[in-house]
Amino acid sequence: MNQATVTPAPGVAPASPAPQHTSLPASDRDLRWKKFNRRNPRFRIALILALIVLVVAGFFLWRYWSSYESTDDAQVDGHLNPISARVAGNVAKLLVADNQYVDAGTPLVQIDPKDYQVALDRAKADYNDAQAMAQYAQVNVPITSVGASSQVADAQANVESARAGIAAAREQYQAANAQMAEAQANNEKAQSDLARYKALVDKQEISRQQYDQAVAAARASAATVESMRAAASASQQQINEAQAKLAQAQAGVRTAATGPQQVASTRSRAQSAQAQADFKKAALEQAELNLQYTLIVAPTSGIVTNRTVEVGQNIQPGQELMKIINLDDIWVTANFKETQLRHMKVGQAATIRADATGKDYKGHVQSLSAASGAVSSLLPPENATGNFVKVVQRVPVKITFDQDETKDHALRPGMSVEPKVWIR
Repeated sequence: MNQATVTPAPGVAPASPAPQHTSLPASDRDLRWKKFNRRNPRFRIALILALIVLVVAGFFLWRYWSSYESTDDAQVDGHLNPISARVAGNVAKLLVADNQYVDAGTPLVQIDPKDYQVALDRAKADYNDAQAMAQYAQVNVPITSVGASSQVADAQANVESARAGIAAAREQYQAANAQMAEAQANNEKAQSDLARYKALVDKQEISRQQYDQAVAAARASAATVESMRAAASASQQQINEAQAKLAQAQAGVRTAATGPQQVASTRSRAQSAQAQADFKKAALEQAELNLQYTLIVAPTSGIVTNRTVEVGQNIQPGQELMKIINLDDIWVTANFKETQLRHMKVGQAATIRADATGKDYKGHVQSLSAASGAVSSLLPPENATGNFVKVVQRVPVKITFDQDETKDHALRPGMSVEPKVWIR
């Protein structure tokens, strides 16, 4: 059906026709696309190549992103060597300043050594005295041993001598008894003769002179009896004295028999004196060590930090004075998620980017912690209290720098880093 043509009024501009939006059918679009491709074959090839490049790039990007594990929860760690005093005293000299580099063995602090020098001198004197006493006691051991042997021999000889004296005294006693018996017999005869002479002199049958001789002979025989009786008594006393000497000699033998015990006692005293000398020697060595401890030296090379000691300060054993950080022995502690440790192993290479320097350092995984950071914390979580929310734990991983990577570096313990561990 034909549309009516509208004639515009005179003087009026004809109205522009309304735009018409027409869409080609799908078959027409495909036809036009095919015509375009036939007319532009290079575009089709470029499109195919672009698709291939995108697939290859995506594959390599996927391989790259899956070839490492990284975390920003990591920092540089190192040994913080605390320097403390081993003896008490007053700080006489402070030989280093904060942030100063020192080599191992460098003097750091000088404690006033006067008191320890006096203690050392006293310990030397005590040791010398104890050593002299020990030597004296050692000399007494052989002297006592020889003396004990001599005492035994002398005591045995005295016993034999006392026994011989007893035998001799008994023989003398027996002889004295025999002589006394003889004197008594002679006395009895003399007394009998005197009685007969008296009767005869009374009858004047003999002279007065003969009678006087008989009286004298009777008196002499009586005196002889008394003398023999005294000699016998003396002989008995000699026997008693000899028996007493024998008992004394036997006591001497018993005393001499303790000679081995006396030697053992002397040897024990010598050992005690030597032990005392050793004790004094140990005290002397301790005094020497205490004097050496008055000079505090650096146990390792590094940088001095956290210095809290000042000249004139009284310090006590164990009091921390400063720290020394050895920058030649640092590492990275990276707290990876537990899901990132699936393919992580000891020895894998790592790239460490330091925030402070903006540089990359090479390293490798040295070890993995035996527990997660939460378990190692001061207050580990107790999931048995009702916390059923699963939280991804982080496990510390120690990453060490490769050799010469930290030479003349600016890394310090505590600095933040971002490590990448290449797991493929």
